[in-house]
Amino acid sequence: MSLRLPNTLNLSVVGAVGNDLLAAVPEVAASTGSACHAGVSRPSDALLAMGVAPEVALGALRLSLGRYSTLEEVEFAAERLVAAASR
Repeated sequence: MSLRLPNTLNLSVVGAVGNDLLAAVPEVAASTGSACHAGVSRPSDALLAMGVAPEVALGALRLSLGRYSTLEEVEFAAERLVAAASR
């Protein structure tokens, strides 16, 4: 059993910088780490402490669903993020 939040997903795009991905999709609300590191393009200390490789942690995004998030919103965000990561 894993202890985790059921509404939160951390994913990494290897070879990308998380902040650059988010800048490419301003219509998607997501983060690359804690609020105190907003706008900083360096790997998350928390991910590094968990043993995530720096090049993987640098491309990390944290996505969360809210109580009223819809499937359409999830699909929209996924399409936009995949397109940004493909560039």
